[in-house]
Order: sequence, then C-alpha cells, then structure tokens
Amino acid sequence: MAKLLVREAVTAFDNLEDFEAAVDELLSSGFDRAELSLIARDDAVVEKLGHIYRRAEEVEDDASVPRKAFVSEESVAEGEGALVGALMYLPAVVTGAAVVASGGALVAALGAAGLAAGAGGVVGAMLAEWLGEDHADYIRRQLDRGGLLLWVNLRDPAHEAAATAILKKHSKQPVHVHALPA
Repeated sequence: MAKLLVREAVTAFDNLEDFEAAVDELLSSGFDRAELSLIARDDAVVEKLGHIYRRAEEVEDDASVPRKAFVSEESVAEGEGALVGALMYLPAVVTGAAVVASGGALVAALGAAGLAAGAGGVVGAMLAEWLGEDHADYIRRQLDRGGLLLWVNLRDPAHEAAATAILKKHSKQPVHVHALPA
C-alpha cells in the first residue's frame, strides 16, 4: 500500500511586510487559511523535538516539527478588541444587576456598572497589550532564527505553480516544494 504524501511549498521571509504580502496574495488567489501554516511556539517545539532550532532551514523539511495555523494580524486585533469589550461589558452587567437585585436605586446601579466596566476595561486593555506583545515577540524570534517560515499545502499541480510563483515573488529566500508523509 502506497504511503499518502502531502505536497507543500515552503519558504522563509526576512520581514513581516513581505510575509503579509505573500499571505494576502495567496488568500486572494483562492488559497484557504487552512492551507497555510507556521512553526509553533517555542514551548511546543521544545516539547516535540526536545530542543529549539537555531535556524529556520533546519526545520523547514522536518515533518515532525509542530506547526500552528496561520492567524492574521487583523484576527489578533479583533481578538484583542473582543477581549476588552467583554471585560467591560460583563462586569458592568453583573454589577448593575446585583445592585438592582439588592434593592438599590437605578442611579446607584448605573454608577456601579460604570465603575465595573471601567475596571474591566483596564484589565482587558492590559491583557490585549500582553497578547499583542506576545505576538510581536513570536515574530521577532522567528526572524532572529532566519525568517518566518510559511508552509502552503498544495492540492494539485496548478495550485503548486500558483503557490511557488507567489512565494518567489515575495520572499528573498529560496522556495521549494517537498512531499511529507500525511
């Protein structure tokens, strides 16, 4: 019985702008986000490989290296906004309801809800800032190790030709296709 192989194109990017331009073009050319993957965070790499890699080219053809799905900068920003909004809304509603349920006046309920929303917003903003810093730190570490690795799953020869052309257009580093066990 023949082994199933997954063909994918891979390259590394020297900067975030070229990486984002390649991803944008891939997505607008019919590639799905699920077909794009990046190397996982350092803790997952160490857990799986037993060490952290020094250079991107050490792991670009390694089927055992853990990966993560591509998440756009816009999605990170949307998540940060949702986090801040939720941490403002929930404390306000809970506090306002508690004041009203305990027989408090509407003015007191609104004041308490406002204070809770403000406190929740501060906590949410701090968490959102941490998420943004964590994402930026991930990008910096990848660039320090030789670039942001991007793997693109290839469905067929036409898909392969389109992916390699787009990657070559945006990356200064070599682009190649490999087949890995499924």
